[in-house]
Amino acid sequence: MIKRKEFIRKGLFFFALLLTVTQLVFAQDDDIYKKCEGKYFIIYYQPDIDILDILQKIDFGPSLHLLNKPVNGTKNLDVILSKTIDELFLEVSDILDIHMYSFKGNIKICRDLSTLNRIFDRIYNKNLNSPSFYINDINTVYISLADLKVGMLGHEMAHAIISHYFVVPPPMKVQEVLAGYVEYQLRKTGRKK
Repeated sequence: MIKRKEFIRKGLFFFALLLTVTQLVFAQDDDIYKKCEGKYFIIYYQPDIDILDILQKIDFGPSLHLLNKPVNGTKNLDVILSKTIDELFLEVSDILDIHMYSFKGNIKICRDLSTLNRIFDRIYNKNLNSPSFYINDINTVYISLADLKVGMLGHEMAHAIISHYFVVPPPMKVQEVLAGYVEYQLRKTGRKK
């Protein structure tokens, strides 16, 4: 009985330590990113990334008609980006029929796949085989701007929603099927740019 309690205590300590170290690694990353905040996500992007490039890659929701109007300054683009991400989140929620109005997550947009791969390697100590990924422990989507598509971002948002909705998350293969369905639906409706 004593060994079991000690084992549990040590396990919890190491889990807390791992979580703390992970948070510190990502806190350092936050210093080199610009950010804008929406209702459901805080969007971080590297300083050399133009918000217009992000919006043109996503090509969804408010960005479709707001980008055709004259824009004054970065603040307005921040608002357009955050509203676009919020609209996409609501669309993904509708596709999954899972609505979480108190959800708050992070999206980190990297310049290219090599930058994303360096981040992934630093976290997991292995190479990345995808232009995007989601980390449940810190509720963060990482995505490469060079490869960004609305379906891909919707796919990762689906992982975030699924991970937070179910008390016991479904197996990874089931999550991939659901996230793939979201990506398919976004492409099917003509939002594949």
